[in-house]
Amino acid sequence: MATKAEEIRIVIEWCEEKKKEAGRTPLIEINPFREIDWLRNKTYIQIDMPLERAKKEGIVYESTLKSLFEYVNGLWKRIE
Repeated sequence: MATKAEEIRIVIEWCEEKKKEAGRTPLIEINPFREIDWLRNKTYIQIDMPLERAKKEGIVYESTLKSLFEYVNGLWKRIE
């Protein structure tokens, strides 16, 4: 079983690949990682979507920070 840090790395690598394939941002993808416990209830993975425009039912990958964010209690919080 992978640690959360390894799972985050896998998701970030996937986001980078999707961004490269599309050649544009922002992107919204259906979450293919439903088997990962902490991503189970997230519908979307949003790549380089401004947080003020992002859908709260998903996570946001911010490529400049190489970080994932989720909406928790009214705020976008970095996933660590």
